[in-house]
Amino acid sequence: MKTTTLLRAGFALALALPVAAFAANVPQTFTATYNVLQGDSPLGTATIHLAPAGGGQFVYTNQSKGTAGLAAMLGVSASETSRFTWAGNVPQLVSYTYAMEGFKPKTRDVTVQGATVQVQDNKKSYSYPVQPGMVDRNTLPLALGVALGAGKKDITMPVAVKQAVESQQFKAAGNEQVKVTAGTFNAVRVDRVDEKKGFTAWYVPAKYPVPVKLAQTDGGDLTLELVSYSTK
Repeated sequence: MKTTTLLRAGFALALALPVAAFAANVPQTFTATYNVLQGDSPLGTATIHLAPAGGGQFVYTNQSKGTAGLAAMLGVSASETSRFTWAGNVPQLVSYTYAMEGFKPKTRDVTVQGATVQVQDNKKSYSYPVQPGMVDRNTLPLALGVALGAGKKDITMPVAVKQAVESQQFKAAGNEQVKVTAGTFNAVRVDRVDEKKGFTAWYVPAKYPVPVKLAQTDGGDLTLELVSYSTK
């Protein structure tokens, strides 16, 4: 089971910002749990957790596990761990690690070393220049939620992927009613609007920094629906 490839926002922020320079309204600690569906069928669960790590850094983890169907039979689980510093309202990348166990195990490590991003993807290595305000695929949904909370409607984010930094573009497309386990919400729908598309998320930015629902076609028609959220 693949974890979702999540949102990213490109703000013109200097890398020279001190590690402790973050906006007062950005989240510091929370835990969010989701049901993961493939199409309309239950596939697994995902737990996202944010916590301070000292030295101005934060750790953001996404643990997902197959609990139904083939994903459960094969014992599929995946983990994503990001370290970042708040550069204004942006969770700026320090390092990212991905590991999937079960069917076709995969790993990826992304590390910022000076002005270069170093990537180890299974047995292949890549490197490319750092961009200011760069996030990773794990922290992208968080970056989008914080941007919406700051009043942004059109969001462009530099995302560190396998071989380069992608400039991903998103647009708030209006409000829609969304019903998930956590409740029924009048949510802001956000669509990816660059050439790749295939991503829609629904946010309640006054209440949560992460989406209440996320749907993507890239990686197997996956949907995440919020079950619970706490500031712990």
